Amino acid sequence: MIVVDNVVKRFGGVVAVDGCSLEVAPGSMTGLIGPNGAGKTTLFNLIAGFFPPSSGRISVGGRDVTGRRTDELFHLGLVRTFQIPHEFSRMTVLENLLVVPAGQSGESLITGLFGWGRIRAEEAKVRARAHEVLEFLRLTHVAAQPAGALSGGQKKLLELGRAMMSGARTILLDEPAAGVNRTLLATLRDDLKRLHREGYTCLVIEHDMDFIGDLCDPIYVMAEGRVLMKGTMAEIRANPQVQEAYLGGAALKQERVA
Repeated sequence: MIVVDNVVKRFGGVVAVDGCSLEVAPGSMTGLIGPNGAGKTTLFNLIAGFFPPSSGRISVGGRDVTGRRTDELFHLGLVRTFQIPHEFSRMTVLENLLVVPAGQSGESLITGLFGWGRIRAEEAKVRARAHEVLEFLRLTHVAAQPAGALSGGQKKLLELGRAMMSGARTILLDEPAAGVNRTLLATLRDDLKRLHREGYTCLVIEHDMDFIGDLCDPIYVMAEGRVLMKGTMAEIRANPQVQEAYLGGAALKQERVA
């Protein structure tokens, strides 16, 4: 579904992504790990269209999207979430979902003046879908609350819900577990597994090794802007290069003994 082919991104004299290549198979839950500064978020931003690569090629669903803008990718069915959620804090949780679908008839002045029946029918469908998403994410009880009043974990769930409301089937998830308490983290992991079973394609950045090891297969490891290896979590933990470059040899040995 996503193919990154020898992508490079330079910021002046700094090479943030250096000849990176990876593939995300349709319907897979693929992980991306690496130390801070490895280039993971920069790579996400390149795939999501926040800025173009200096060289290389990116394709989504067999279509070359190199240098495409975020809004163009949205309409092609690719969306991303953020490590720090970007909710509309003064709007309710339900309203945050209702505003997501693109091309709603109520956005047109002409339809707004003369097509009230069409708008009402469309809004009823969008509202029904929003309630389905709230039920899926177990957020129905906070539907009428301002989104800014949610806990950090609930905001992560809302961010995922907004991605679902877009209609996209390919989602880039940037550290979904960051700042989420352990109880809600189990709910988030279960929800992502359900998305996987329903055929969504996800590429996930995460620092929580247990979380991503339970969720993703395969997993890519990045270091210094390059892909170091691809494999299962067991293969990654056993790789001496990964132990040295990312996990830390001594720390990893202690973890295995424990």
